[in-house]
Amino acid sequence: MIKKMRLTSFFNRATIKKQLYMIYTAVIVVPMLLLGTFLLLYTARIMINYYTGLLRSENHRVRNLLFELTTDTYNVSKDITFDLETRKILTEDFQTRREYMKAVDQETLLDQCARNYTEFSAIEIYTDNPTISNYKQFVRLDEDIMNTVWYQEAISEPGVHWRAISWEYGYNNEYWSLCLVREIPLINSPYHAVLVIHIDENDLRVRVDNDEYICTMSVDRGPVFYSSDRTRYGKAQPWPVDFEEPAFQYTGRTVMDGSTYFINVSTFYMYQSDSRIYVCTLDGQGYTNIKRVLYLCGLIVALTLIIPGIMIHFFTKYFAGRVNVLREEMHKASNQDYELITTFQGRDELSEAFEDLQTMVLNIKEQEAKVYEAQLKEQELLIRQQEMEFKMLASQINPHFLYNTLETIRMNALKVGDKEAATAIKLLGKSMRYVLENMGTTFTTLEEELKHVDEYITIQHLRFGDRIQYEKRMEDGLDLSQYDLPPLLLQPIVENAIVHGLEEMDEDGRIVVSVYRKISDGMNLLIMDVEDNGCGMTEEALEKLRKDIEIRDMSRSKSIGLYNINQRMKLHYGDGYRIHVYSEPAAGTRVRLMIPIDRMQSG
Repeated sequence: MIKKMRLTSFFNRATIKKQLYMIYTAVIVVPMLLLGTFLLLYTARIMINYYTGLLRSENHRVRNLLFELTTDTYNVSKDITFDLETRKILTEDFQTRREYMKAVDQETLLDQCARNYTEFSAIEIYTDNPTISNYKQFVRLDEDIMNTVWYQEAISEPGVHWRAISWEYGYNNEYWSLCLVREIPLINSPYHAVLVIHIDENDLRVRVDNDEYICTMSVDRGPVFYSSDRTRYGKAQPWPVDFEEPAFQYTGRTVMDGSTYFINVSTFYMYQSDSRIYVCTLDGQGYTNIKRVLYLCGLIVALTLIIPGIMIHFFTKYFAGRVNVLREEMHKASNQDYELITTFQGRDELSEAFEDLQTMVLNIKEQEAKVYEAQLKEQELLIRQQEMEFKMLASQINPHFLYNTLETIRMNALKVGDKEAATAIKLLGKSMRYVLENMGTTFTTLEEELKHVDEYITIQHLRFGDRIQYEKRMEDGLDLSQYDLPPLLLQPIVENAIVHGLEEMDEDGRIVVSVYRKISDGMNLLIMDVEDNGCGMTEEALEKLRKDIEIRDMSRSKSIGLYNINQRMKLHYGDGYRIHVYSEPAAGTRVRLMIPIDRMQSG
C-alpha cells in the first residue's frame, strides 16, 4: 500500500510529457522487449536445432558412404589375400625376370580388381621376395618402405588396418590417401607380403562432397586424409578429438579461419578392423543464416518499438508543447506581461481556456497601451545612446594603439628572455605599420618595398627555418630610394611563391628577388623578378593562371592577389605593363614586373 502511494505520488509530480513516456514504456516497451527477447531466443534455438539436425544427417550420410566403400574394399582385400595364384607368385623363387613377369600376367584377379573397382587408385603388394621386382601390382620392398609405421604394424599385428598414408609426388608435393593395409600370410615361406589398397581421392570426393558443407576425415590419431578444403590435408581435425572415448561425438560451434561454423564430429568403426575414422562435418552458412534471421527479427521488434515510439514522441511533444504554451502565457499574464501569442493550436478544451485568457487581458492591454508605447520609445533612445557611445570608443582605437600594444608585448617577451618571440612581434609590428601607413598612399620607394619583403621573409624564416633560402640580386649602382612604385606589389608575389611554389618542398627551397635595368623596344625599363625553385606548373595550369590574372572570377578564392597587382599595374602604367608568369614542371616559377623608369623616378 505504501509503495503504491509512493508510486502514485511520483507519477503525479512528473510532467505531462514524462507521464506519457512512462505509460508508453510500461504498456508498450517492456512487454515488447520481453516478448521480443523470448521470440528471438526461441527462434534461435529452433534454427540451431534445425541446422545441427541437418549437419548430423550429412555426417550420417558420409558414414554410410564410408561403410559401403570400406566394406567393398575389405571384401576385395580378402579375395586377394586368400587367392592361391597370388600366394604362389609371392612364395615362388623365380629363375629369371621373364619367368616372373609371365606368372604375373597369368594372374587375373589383381587386374580384374584394378579394372572393376574405380574407387581404388592403386592396389599394391609389397614383398621381400628377392626374385620379385616391380611389375604391375607387385612392388619389391626397399628400406624406406620397411621402416614405415604402417608396414611394421601390418607385419607385427595380423588383421586389417586402415591408415592415412602420405606420398610425395612431383616437386615437394604431398599426397594423402586412405589405405587398407593387411599382411598376406605366406605359409611355409620365409618371405613376407603386405597388401595396400589405396582409396581413390577423386572418387571419394565425388561421393562425399556437398556444396553446403565442409567435410574432413582422419584415421585414429593420424592427420586429416580427406577434406573439402584441400589446404587442411595433413593437419589436425578442426575440433580436438578425445581418442580415449570409444565412440566420441560432438555437436556445437567452432571458429575456423576467422569464421564461425556449426560442427558435428562422430566416430566410425571400420568393418572387420579396430581402426576408427573420425568424420567431421561443418556448416558455414547455417550460422550466417541464423544471424541474418535473428537480425531481421530484431529489426522487426525494433521497428514495432520505434514506430509507435516516434508517434508517441511527436504526439507527446505536440500535446505537452500546447500545455506548456498555455502555462507560459498564463504565467506571463500573472507577471503583467500581456503580449500573448495570437494563435493557439487545436480546437479543444485547451484552446478554449486560451481564448478565455485572451479575453481577460484584452482590456488591460488597451488601458496600458499608451504607457507601454512611451516606455518603448524611451528604451529605443537609450539603445541609440549606447550605440553612439560604443562607436565613439571604437573610433579611438587607431594604429598607434596597435603599435603600442605590440611594443608592450615585445618588451614583456624580452623580460622573460624569449628573444625569438620578441623578434617576431617586432617584425610583425613593422609589417603592420608598412601596410597601414600605405593604405591611403599611392606610391612608396622601391627601397621601402624591398625592406617590407625582407621583413616578411624574416617572419617566414621563423616559421619554416632553413627550408626557405632568400636571395636579393640588385644591379650595381642602382639607387633604390630614387624609384617610386605602388606599395605592396612585390610582397604578395613573394608570399604566393612560398605558399604555392614551395609548399611540397621539405628542404632547399629558394626565393630569388632580382632588380635590374633593361632597354627594350627603345624603352628604359626596370625589371623585377621573383623566382622560386618549387614544383612549377604544367602548360595547362600556367595558361589558366594567366587567364585568372587577366579576368576576374568572383567564385574563385585563388590568384586574387596576382589579379589585383596586375590591375594596379595597368591602372598606373597602362595596358602594356602587367604581370608576366613563366613556369615549367619541376623547374620552378618566375613572376616578372616591367615598369618604365621615367614613370618611377622621384623628384
